Amino acid sequence: MAARYGTHNRRTAELRRNGYGQFYVYGNAVRQTEPIPKKTPEARPKQPKQMSRQVAKNRHRAMSISPAYAAFLTAAAVCAVLVCMLYLNLQSEVVSRSENVTAMQEQLADMTEANNTAYNSAADSVNLDTVKERAMNEMGMVYASEGTVVEYESPSGEYVKQYSDIPESGVLAKSSDASR
Repeated sequence: MAARYGTHNRRTAELRRNGYGQFYVYGNAVRQTEPIPKKTPEARPKQPKQMSRQVAKNRHRAMSISPAYAAFLTAAAVCAVLVCMLYLNLQSEVVSRSENVTAMQEQLADMTEANNTAYNSAADSVNLDTVKERAMNEMGMVYASEGTVVEYESPSGEYVKQYSDIPESGVLAKSSDASR
């Protein structure tokens, strides 16, 4: 029996090496077993072909940089750095001006608020009835009547300069148009 046991183990090991190691079947249908493909030996790296002297010379010349080309690349790199520095300088100037504008806008808003507050307090402190009463009683002012108002068209500008007092009659000069 011992000999039989050893044979079974060898046979099982051989089956497993060849890919037939799974004997238990799950379910009621028998699956078709597929053997594991054998490994192919790795291909040996091929020896590089000997290249001719002319090919090696051409490759070396193509890989090298001439002094003129190196000078051109250096000049291009310096120009690129200068352009970047100018751009960063302009960018920082824009940022600082933007911050300055923001600060001025805040200052304007504060001044506008203070101005509006002062205007409202001045407007609230003046009582128009008191002003009217003082003007009429203390200063002798009266409301304008129909005959005391002189209307005219200003030839230019929005205001009139008065160089002398207006006479009681209200007429400053007589002309042909004034009689109408």
